[in-house]
Amino acid sequence: MGGELTVEDMGYDPFFEAGRHKLGLGGFPVARVVSASRGAYKVKNAEGEYLAKMTGRQMFTANSREDYPAVGDWVAIEDLGNGQAVIRGLLPRRTVIKRKHGDKNRSGEKKDVQVIAANVDVAFVVESVDRDYSLNRFERYLAIARDGGVRPAIVLNKTDLLSQEELKDKLSELTSRFPGVDIVPTSTVSDAGLDALRRYILNGKTYGFLGSSGVGKSSLINRLLGGDAIKTGDISSYSGRGKHVTTMRQMYFIRGGSTPLTVKGIVIDNPGMREVGMAEAGRGVDASFGSVAELARGCKYRDCTHTHEPGCKVIAAVRSGKLDEGKYSNYIRLKEEAAYDEMGDIEKREKDRAFGKFVKKAKKDIKNIGRKD
Repeated sequence: MGGELTVEDMGYDPFFEAGRHKLGLGGFPVARVVSASRGAYKVKNAEGEYLAKMTGRQMFTANSREDYPAVGDWVAIEDLGNGQAVIRGLLPRRTVIKRKHGDKNRSGEKKDVQVIAANVDVAFVVESVDRDYSLNRFERYLAIARDGGVRPAIVLNKTDLLSQEELKDKLSELTSRFPGVDIVPTSTVSDAGLDALRRYILNGKTYGFLGSSGVGKSSLINRLLGGDAIKTGDISSYSGRGKHVTTMRQMYFIRGGSTPLTVKGIVIDNPGMREVGMAEAGRGVDASFGSVAELARGCKYRDCTHTHEPGCKVIAAVRSGKLDEGKYSNYIRLKEEAAYDEMGDIEKREKDRAFGKFVKKAKKDIKNIGRKD
């Protein structure tokens, strides 16, 4: 496979070259991380693919999981021969998509922020019309993408299950809720929208597919690749949920530029995510709720929380019907979640303790209702 691709085909440009020299890594060749699993990385450049690992020193000096390579990252490598390499440095990221884990590790501590993909130009947020379609979930993904500097686009999949009138209503709903966001309706059954999706993808640009399991991300990528590179599974007849066939993040190169061997875009498939925790995404929330942010600028108080304050333009817009109540509720929820994630550990403990006292008092008040003195 060596020699077929240049690093420029794979998305390398002056931004990453400048980062390489700034880190003093100019003497090492670069490669892009195409998959990652348990500390082992598959990286690719013009010479071929390598199985690569970090040095012990890099792992020792890493402050968090964010300092480890992720799919889409550019790294400087040393070729050890026989398809083996060692990673000598991680180049600065232009963009990053990350989420907060709600789970805990074996020691009971909360996991680090997880980098889903790096150096993505466009995030395709995929939902299908037959499953847990949710405008709120779209907003959550859009906020995460925008916070990392990634332009989001919506892919509404499995549209063959809708009538033309139903599809028109769905698209109208999405356009109203997400003005300015590109929306691509698709179906791998009827082929609807696939040409539009192909035209969307540009040479040398990277596209990440995000969404729950079973929405059809891998099937869409297979159609873009023109084969069955990714194994896909059916929806469980028992739970109605997609089977988790994609188990790790993987980068693929779409062929078919000016020649059959050239690349027309790069795509990243991601395992389905049932929970999408906010990771320091305050800026992304504001960007995703531009109409709410515009209203907020007219509030009486600069630090207005838009929940109870007099003179709040956001609350007034909800009461008058100018602002959709569902959109408002999701905005408040995501802002609170992002703010909580940005707190220090001490602040979080104090907030949790105060909330615990509130719940305890509320339960006591409820129990005393109706009792005589």
